[in-house]
Amino acid sequence: MKKLVVSFGLTTTLAFGAIATPVVFAKPIVVTQSQKEKFFDHKVINQLNVDNIYNNIASLSETPRVAGTEAEHNAVQYIKEQFESYGYETEIQQFTFYGYTPPSAIELSVNGYDGTLNPSSFTYTVNGNVSGELVYAGLGTVAELQNTDLTGKIALIQRGEISFGEKVLNAAEKGAIGVIIFNNTSGAVNGTLGEANDKYVPAVALTKAEGDALHEALISGEVLHTSLQVEGARAGESISHNVIATKKPTNKKKDTNDVIVVGAHHDSVAGAPGANDDASGTAMTLELARVFKNLPTDTEIRFITFGAEENGLLGSAHYVANLPEDDLNRIIANFNLDMVGSRDAGNLTMATLDGKPNLVTELAQASSTRLNGEPTPFYAGGRSDHVPFAEAGIPAALFIHSPSEPWYHTPEDSLDKISKEKLQDVAEIVGSAIYDQARFDNMGPKPKKGPKVKADPELYHEQSLK
Repeated sequence: MKKLVVSFGLTTTLAFGAIATPVVFAKPIVVTQSQKEKFFDHKVINQLNVDNIYNNIASLSETPRVAGTEAEHNAVQYIKEQFESYGYETEIQQFTFYGYTPPSAIELSVNGYDGTLNPSSFTYTVNGNVSGELVYAGLGTVAELQNTDLTGKIALIQRGEISFGEKVLNAAEKGAIGVIIFNNTSGAVNGTLGEANDKYVPAVALTKAEGDALHEALISGEVLHTSLQVEGARAGESISHNVIATKKPTNKKKDTNDVIVVGAHHDSVAGAPGANDDASGTAMTLELARVFKNLPTDTEIRFITFGAEENGLLGSAHYVANLPEDDLNRIIANFNLDMVGSRDAGNLTMATLDGKPNLVTELAQASSTRLNGEPTPFYAGGRSDHVPFAEAGIPAALFIHSPSEPWYHTPEDSLDKISKEKLQDVAEIVGSAIYDQARFDNMGPKPKKGPKVKADPELYHEQSLK
């Protein structure tokens, strides 16, 4: 009966409706390109979990991860285990470098001075246990020390005019058995002696306030007997690693043969937990790897964390230098995540080595416009792991907040300074940009290789400001 009633009603409607009322046809729903792109953006965004990023930063930043140390090796193993927990087969790429292991302990005491001193080390300072009278030696230039005998003394030298290494060598040439260099501006000294040298004597750094206080005590006529001990420093050949997890295209028949590299450096500088620099980029790389593992793509994506970035971009340079020619031709983009989570840094920016747009900036500006209503700006900049890729002609860009936070490269670069909001923002922009290129129905033009760009040697310099 039910079928008959329905049939009768339908017949009646057709018979009388054609005369009584016009037939109204539904308008086709038109989906714009922008709506399609936002739909695909959310396939990434809806899977992102900022707590995963934050928790990985917490684990990685428990201790400094200086390249070539046990702490860095432990970080490498942690990253490998995380990749594997997402279902990746992970490759660890080992490389050796001539590097410096910072001191494990520094002690400085000044008899006759009641203030607190917090000495820090220079890269390439040497071990030693020395005691002697503290003597002010100005800026430590050859001219100032020309008629000065520092034999058996510890020289107090102000920062400025010449390099830290020259100051130490000049003082040692005049017989100094130790050197204390104090800052000429606010904040801690974060410096290097430049390279290993057998002529160095133990050297440490103090703040301007600490150095000024010692200088004033000497001017007032006090005799300050000083003891300086540096232990655990080592210069020589060390081992670091890159960690590589690769997502192959989902369907081999639709493989574009293109490769996208997403990466960050996992090492930090001595004395700095490196929560933002660069546990933040490393943790974001891990989360993007987790999200993309089960997303359909027609492009190979390599998630890489690099070692020894702080020693001169050594891990990324080693990776690019050892790529087969075929891989060099297949890599169409490098997304480099460095310092992407500090609450106290500025706004998100991008940097390309030559300051010109490329595939990475175009994809990221498109995704940031869709997500935030305006494109992320970019400028010319190096000093991070996008540099070796750009030099090889691969479109590459650094993602970083600018200006940097005040505690960049200091013990204050800790978990409590990390912003989940900034982590979420960068992960959404970068994740959407990558998927825009790597998804199956991407109808954009075939990516083109960029020109090979030669970086200034300063862009590789150890511990240069980013």
